[in-house]
Amino acid sequence: MSHRKQFLSASKPDAVSAEDFILAALSTDLQGWALFLDIDGTLLDLAETPDAVAVPPSLPGNLDALSRKLEGALALVTGRGLDYVDQLFSPFFFPIAGLHGAERRDSDGRVHKAAETAEFERLKADLVADTANWPGVLIEDKGAAVAAHYRLAPDRKLQLELLIERALIRAGPSWTIQHGKMVIEIRPARADKGEAVAAFLAQPAFAGRRAIAIGDDVTDEAMFRTVNRLGGYSIRVGSPWPASEALGSVPSAKALRGIIAALVA
Repeated sequence: MSHRKQFLSASKPDAVSAEDFILAALSTDLQGWALFLDIDGTLLDLAETPDAVAVPPSLPGNLDALSRKLEGALALVTGRGLDYVDQLFSPFFFPIAGLHGAERRDSDGRVHKAAETAEFERLKADLVADTANWPGVLIEDKGAAVAAHYRLAPDRKLQLELLIERALIRAGPSWTIQHGKMVIEIRPARADKGEAVAAFLAQPAFAGRRAIAIGDDVTDEAMFRTVNRLGGYSIRVGSPWPASEALGSVPSAKALRGIIAALVA
């Protein structure tokens, strides 16, 4: 049996061989796999502020080429909103689950968006006002979600948690709190990244395929659990984290971009 076939037949691949597994799976069985990718910290290096992320010039085209090789079975699963993701990867449009699964563009182009309310708009404005004198804290308006970033003000974490918890009570049961790397969000409660992946796998471009899911944060754990349960393979970007559900890891977003480039070369 060849080295690559050993990876494909393994029921639970060795965590240190994630790069080899991806290359083997997507080089030898393109019709058998679907690929789900987080963005920040996974495809793109993290930045001090959300708008400061840099998209390497070759990445959008490489993602499009890989999507075509997979016959459309590639989706981005992110905390960003759909419109912002389209700006990042212009001129290409991919299936996307945004706001951690609360909104989605299907493989056929149909869009499902979470509803915004007047009260939630006021809540977001009040969060901006409440943190106006907290240097380094950034409130990001995501439409039907809102994120409080404190990467530049880590000492504000506890204050922000209290502020967001009070805001959640005001928002009501249709929203929930989502913690991430130096960020706390209020997002619609109706979905998560795992449910988004399951929804994609029921669509024609993805149906009948096993899933590879790649992410870097606690927000991606729901995606990992779903993919593992369905017999796929989950990968964490960054150093291995014992508490993670991921079966494997790659060291960095740069390394993952290299894998994608190799797959389309």
